[in-house]
Amino acid sequence: MHHEELAPLQRPRYGSIVDDERLSAEEMDERRRQNIAYEYLCHLEEAKRWMEVCLEEELPPTTELEEGLRNGVYLAKLAKFFAPNVVSDKKIYDVEQSRYKRSGLHFRHTDNTVQWLRAMESIGLPKIFYPETTDVYDRKNIPRMIYCIHALSLYLFKLGLAPQIQDLLGKVDFTEEEISNMRKELEKYGIQMPSFSKIGGILASELSVDEAALHAAVIAINEAIEKGIAEQTIVTLRNPNAMLLNVDEELAQDYQNELFEAKRRKESNARLKNGTISEEERDVYEELLTQSEIQGNINKINIHIALVQVNEAIDWQDEVALMAGLNRPALSLLEVLPQNSSWYLLQLCDSKEQKMQTAGVPNMLDKSEIQKEVSVANAEAEAHKLKLIAVDNINTAIRNCDPSKTLVALMKPEAQLPVVHSFAAAVYQTELFNLQQQNAVNYLAHEELSIAVEMLSAVVLLNQALENKDMLKIKNHLSNPCIGFSNLEEENFHRYADTLLSIKSEASSQGQDYLSWNDIQNCIDMVNMQIQEENERIIAIGHINEAIDQGNPEKTLETLLLPTAKLQDVRPVNARHYQDVLHYAKAQKCKESQDESALLWLDEIQKGISDANNNIKEAVILAVGTSAINKSLEKGDSQPILMILQSKFGLRVIPECAETYFRNLSEAKKLKTREDSNESPWIKLVMKNIYDYYYNVDTEEGTCVAPEGVVPKTSWLTGEEIQNIVGQVTADYNREQLWLANENLIVQLQARARGFLVRKNYQERKAYLQNQEPSAIKIQAFWKGFKQRKSYVDRLKVLQGNVAAIVKIQSWVKMWLARTAYRKRLQYFKDHNDEIVKIQAFLRANKAREDYRTLIGAENPPLAVLRKFAYLLEQSDLDFQEELEVTRLREEVVTKIRSNQQLEKDLNLMDIKIGLLVKNRITLQDVVLHSKKLNKKSKTQLEEMVMVDKQGIKGLSKERRKKLEAYQHLFYLLQTNPTYLAKLIFQMPQNKSTKFMDTVIFTLYNYASNQREEYLLLKLFKTALEEEINSKVDQIQDIVTGNPTVIKMVVSFNRGARGQNTLRQLLAPVVKEIMEDKSLIINTSPVDVYKSWVNQLEMQTGEASKLPYDVTTEQALTHTEVVNKLESSIQSLRAVTDKVLTSIFSSLNMMPYGMRYIAKVLKSSLHEKFPDATEDELLKIVGNLLYYRYMNPAIVAPDGFDIIDMTAGGQIHPDQRRNLGCVAKVLQHAASNKLFEGESEHLSSMNTYLSQTYQKFRNFFQAACDVPEPEEKFNIDEYSDMVTLSKPVIYISIEEIINTHSLLLEHQDAIATEPNDLLNELLEGLGPVPDVESFLGEGAVDPNDPNRESTLNQLAKTEISLSLTSKYELREGEDQDLKSLMIKTKRLIVDVIRTQPGDTLLEILETPATAQQESVHLKLVEKRAILDSKTPEKMKHSKSIFEDGQLPIEQKKRKIQRNLRTLEQAGLVSSATKYQEIINEIAKDIRNQRRYRHHRKAELVKLQQTLNALNSKTAFYEEQINYYNTYIKTCLDNLTRKNSRRSIKLDGKEEVKGSKKLKQASLKYTAARLHEKGVILEIEDLQTNQFKNVMFDITPGEEVGDFEIKAKFLGVEMEKVQLHFQDLLQMQYEGVAVMKMFDKAKVNVNLLIFLLNKKFYGK
Repeated sequence: MHHEELAPLQRPRYGSIVDDERLSAEEMDERRRQNIAYEYLCHLEEAKRWMEVCLEEELPPTTELEEGLRNGVYLAKLAKFFAPNVVSDKKIYDVEQSRYKRSGLHFRHTDNTVQWLRAMESIGLPKIFYPETTDVYDRKNIPRMIYCIHALSLYLFKLGLAPQIQDLLGKVDFTEEEISNMRKELEKYGIQMPSFSKIGGILASELSVDEAALHAAVIAINEAIEKGIAEQTIVTLRNPNAMLLNVDEELAQDYQNELFEAKRRKESNARLKNGTISEEERDVYEELLTQSEIQGNINKINIHIALVQVNEAIDWQDEVALMAGLNRPALSLLEVLPQNSSWYLLQLCDSKEQKMQTAGVPNMLDKSEIQKEVSVANAEAEAHKLKLIAVDNINTAIRNCDPSKTLVALMKPEAQLPVVHSFAAAVYQTELFNLQQQNAVNYLAHEELSIAVEMLSAVVLLNQALENKDMLKIKNHLSNPCIGFSNLEEENFHRYADTLLSIKSEASSQGQDYLSWNDIQNCIDMVNMQIQEENERIIAIGHINEAIDQGNPEKTLETLLLPTAKLQDVRPVNARHYQDVLHYAKAQKCKESQDESALLWLDEIQKGISDANNNIKEAVILAVGTSAINKSLEKGDSQPILMILQSKFGLRVIPECAETYFRNLSEAKKLKTREDSNESPWIKLVMKNIYDYYYNVDTEEGTCVAPEGVVPKTSWLTGEEIQNIVGQVTADYNREQLWLANENLIVQLQARARGFLVRKNYQERKAYLQNQEPSAIKIQAFWKGFKQRKSYVDRLKVLQGNVAAIVKIQSWVKMWLARTAYRKRLQYFKDHNDEIVKIQAFLRANKAREDYRTLIGAENPPLAVLRKFAYLLEQSDLDFQEELEVTRLREEVVTKIRSNQQLEKDLNLMDIKIGLLVKNRITLQDVVLHSKKLNKKSKTQLEEMVMVDKQGIKGLSKERRKKLEAYQHLFYLLQTNPTYLAKLIFQMPQNKSTKFMDTVIFTLYNYASNQREEYLLLKLFKTALEEEINSKVDQIQDIVTGNPTVIKMVVSFNRGARGQNTLRQLLAPVVKEIMEDKSLIINTSPVDVYKSWVNQLEMQTGEASKLPYDVTTEQALTHTEVVNKLESSIQSLRAVTDKVLTSIFSSLNMMPYGMRYIAKVLKSSLHEKFPDATEDELLKIVGNLLYYRYMNPAIVAPDGFDIIDMTAGGQIHPDQRRNLGCVAKVLQHAASNKLFEGESEHLSSMNTYLSQTYQKFRNFFQAACDVPEPEEKFNIDEYSDMVTLSKPVIYISIEEIINTHSLLLEHQDAIATEPNDLLNELLEGLGPVPDVESFLGEGAVDPNDPNRESTLNQLAKTEISLSLTSKYELREGEDQDLKSLMIKTKRLIVDVIRTQPGDTLLEILETPATAQQESVHLKLVEKRAILDSKTPEKMKHSKSIFEDGQLPIEQKKRKIQRNLRTLEQAGLVSSATKYQEIINEIAKDIRNQRRYRHHRKAELVKLQQTLNALNSKTAFYEEQINYYNTYIKTCLDNLTRKNSRRSIKLDGKEEVKGSKKLKQASLKYTAARLHEKGVILEIEDLQTNQFKNVMFDITPGEEVGDFEIKAKFLGVEMEKVQLHFQDLLQMQYEGVAVMKMFDKAKVNVNLLIFLLNKKFYGK
């Protein structure tokens, strides 16, 4: 590591050669390189320390600084330091460097370096110092970056924005190892080290105007500094040529001292360096101070003096001195306002005092702190001013009684009031108005308003909570100190809330919208009062319970009568009964609750009182009734009996029984004995069977206390006895009446009883007979048998007497019946012949279908069923014809695709060449030669292919055939194993991998021209995509922000030949409709609409518009015309977008399966890596693929993707292009759920529409991902290649074969990591990469041909066809490949079972074949041999399979048995199941063969359609070629017509044939005249009154649309410029209103076009 040495002037370790010994040239050169490395390390240390001071952050060590700066984070932070308005923390990528520390550099780190470069550009640092982005990110030239940092430090020092960088050369030390390592790094760069010592001079020359005068002035200053006389120094400093700013004569001595010290330091450092720098390399400014350094030191002194003045003024509290200091130019403080001086003083005093308290010692405020406090003071002063205005507005609004205006005034932020709620405007108005009226001056100050608003807002929120019945919020608002309620008890909050809710409900029903503060306070007071009363009542209840326990009725009565108890209907006369009832109730409660301390509650006490009162009342009534009854009985008067019973006893009596009642009661009374004739008048009653009650029949008074010495009456009937007697009489009477009323029912009951008895007797008899049933049956059977036998004997005697006649009759009858039935059946068949045929066909078909269903559906299909369908495995002539047709079409399609791609590239190049021709950038000869190449290309390619087939790699020699087979094996392995290509893609650089994918990979898969190759290509895409996501995607948004290789490849492929028709069908109708609508003009940019409007006005009038040309979006929207046009465009845009959406959403099934499957893989892979990602995030990524990458470009540029048909030379109108771009922009925002904000705020009215559309897109993306796997979609498995009729063929160029071979060898270790990998074996067999000539064959190119290299390059593009095969098929004598053995065995079994039937395979193999079966098998073999002779070579099976097919049937059986034993040992089949496994495999082959035939027919149709589309595209390209040929011919004709003036040679040079040239008419205008016309707006550094001295001469050029403009000042030609009319029109189209001419004159583009049209074209 390094450190500073004690002696600052000591020479560096490698500063110079100081040794006395003589060094050799090599040693001196070594020492020089070491010195350079040391000096560079010193510059690194200087840059490091300077950046640490600026950033206030520690940087990596010097030796690691270069690597630490590559990610650009420190550079971006430095940019934020000196240009905070350009760079902010949000713009710095990976500001904490967590991503860099975890995964290393990311491509987005380059954004940081770009931010740094932009920041330097914003402050005006000359671009001569700037490094390239790659110099930093790719470490191509780090010294250039350090050099730029040194220049930046000097420039910032001059501007006073940063401290000066230190000169550490010779002051730091590094180890030998560190210097050697740095020297090696510098040698790797291979660049010349920039001269750090010349930065000051270069910076001065770059920024100066008059270099000589400036140089002389700077030298004079340095000389004056050297003399040390301050007066002379100040004179030189004030020299205008020195271009120094803010030089103050009063500070002359300070300038002299500071500059003298700076010059001494620079001279000292220069002396250290001069030993290593030659005289020629030395710079004059190595010892002299540069203009920047002088200005920097002046600024340093000025700033210091100004800071001292400001700090002293703060200490003295001197407001005038403070303002003088703040306004000093040296500080260059912003927004220092005189009216805010008191605010500045107060703020700065507080800040300085706070700083002193923090540091503990007096300290000065620096410039940045002063600027910060000035800004804060300005903000506070402005806020105070606005607050006063706002308070006035509020008072005015309150007086005007307008709630809405009052609300607006209250809600203004300038008022600095608490939060105001808009829904309660009326509340604020009413309450504040009342408060204002109560004020003495009828004006509310800010403090009063603040308190009132705060309280009202709290009341409003409380009312809102009451409306919502939110108990939690109600409690929170009540406890809010802002609301100011008194007497609040926290434990009563719930009670307050309930009461307020009820009051609020009642108020709402009466039309009162809210409760006022007073209402709420009253409610609180009321609740507090209620709670206090309840507490007092609880105390009274306690006293009552205590009195009950004491058993003192008087005490109990006293407590019951307490006012706080508030008990109802307490009667003192019932005190005793209250005591008894309440005591009993309390005892019962204690018993039930098993708690001896249980107390009676208020409701229980009140109930006891009410029960006691009722008991007394009932007892009195009963006693009165009892007395009256007994008195009536004693008198013998029966009349009042009924009335007394009804009124006093409440009994239901019957008038008819009145006498009976009287009689029975009298009898009962007589039975009562009279022991004492002088019995007392008291009678005793029992209430509720518990309590006694005494009633005096004479005085009619009653009591619950037994009278002393009184015996109750015993001769009278008690109330209970009277009730029992009356009840018994009534019951007897009712029963008697019931019998009389139901006499009929009684009769019926008797009848039913008799019927029951009769039925019982019948059942008993029936049961007896059933028990004797067997005996009865025997008797009946005996009798019937006797009668039958007698009849049979009689009939038998008759028949025996006529046997012959009976036989004859029977034979005739039988014959007639049989004949009749046969004829009837035969006629029926004849009548239904057609139906019978259909039934038979149906039965046969049903049987066949059942067998086939068994074949495809049964887990183990029987051998008999398999035998019926074995013939399907044979190939017919039609199969061969269709296969040949598919092969031919596939070859033609692939060739046509490649041809069209090359033709498209050539046509694009032709476009460029013609464009350059128009601009005279190339000669006509180049264009003509390229045109000839276009016409000759197809013929040349055909000849090259013929030549290669005859003598190249496809020649007939054994060596070439072996080489060809090796490549066929290699490409088969690459095609069927996607892992190799997936790894290879990511091993190559991105630019190479893109080209490799566009050519080799798509060629290898024949552009997915059939299902097999599409399946394999999709497997490659899937493997590569998963690899890229797992290895290169760190955040889910990297898929969107980056450009993933696989995504780009998938989209490119599906938008090409495969997906082009889909895009065309999907988008062509709606895009064509948009383009054909001539009235449709959509422009959503307010600035563009504004400029178009201004241009239109100027073009119509020919006069300059008074409106400004450059406006912001906000300014443009202030014009009604712009707003109207913009609104119209938005309406049209929404209508058109709906049409496009309908087309997209209705075409889900038309979207290529490959796109949908990759979208599914993308979603699942991202979900697997980022399990926390939401469904919306995943669907947005899917939408980025399906819409933004796949569909969006086709909408924006339909002509570039063949969505619409364009004629040769035709192009889309700019208005049409803009319309489509606007639609695409809206769809893009909708698909990503991105709303219009910020710069697009004027389109925010569409945000709701975007959100609705996103939901539709979301459903669309979810449905798009719902697709089956490729295996299911294409029905392909590992045996598919084994059963196909033809081998896969690819068409690839020689150059692509060589490139693929070389790439595989280059990255072999990364692709095939295992030594025994199949790829390693194939590459080893191929050997080194061959050259083009070895492919073409010897003699293909003449070795003496001077254009041999270009010829070979052209021939390298020649295509050859490769029939891909696997190298690892089973060969003769090999039995390791069990899959191939299985296939051969299946073929032999099929031959055997087709010839010989049997129930099981074992039975067939063990049973010898008959002669007839041998004959049938021989015919089958001969037929196959004839068919094989007709089969094309590409479709023939291997030799071993053919030979096996020619064996006799018995040999085939023996071979089958051997093979089955081998397969059984491998576990593939089992003899226990009678080899059912191989039968199942054969059944699977039959099913696959059928599917393959269906797929082949579909592929034929698809290939024909693709070929037709490609032919159409080829025809379009040929039409373009004809158009270009016509254009070139026209150019040649025009040149021929011009040869009267000059001739054109093919090399582009001109020959002047005549000495005279046709004079062109020119146009002359003074600048004043053009200024009047509005063409010229201003000329820099020239006053308007001098415009008359400037003359402009406009001369048309020889080419139409070219003009030469000369500028003359006072007749002296100053400058001239070439002007192209087409460039002016392009600027007008792009909306450029003002252009610069001669770098000084500002010209109105529209009026210049108007002038040229009018004067030269008569428009």
